[in-house]
Amino acid sequence: MVIKKLDVVTQVCPFPLIEAKAAMAELSRGDQLVIEFDCTQATEAIPQWAAEEGFTVTDYQQSGDAAWTITVQK
Repeated sequence: MVIKKLDVVTQVCPFPLIEAKAAMAELSRGDQLVIEFDCTQATEAIPQWAAEEGFTVTDYQQSGDAAWTITVQK
């Protein structure tokens, strides 16, 4: 299993989601993508996208006042 990190802190929506989609496309089934972001709209957009694609959110934490980390498994 590969764990890839994606840091999109300071990027405004929809770029965190666009970057996440591109990164996930490079991964194999069972791999995980750890996304660090600070765009509040992505707090809903990323989990919704993951659910629509059939991916599993294995971890989701607020890591600061306006920063989050979400782990999505393909």
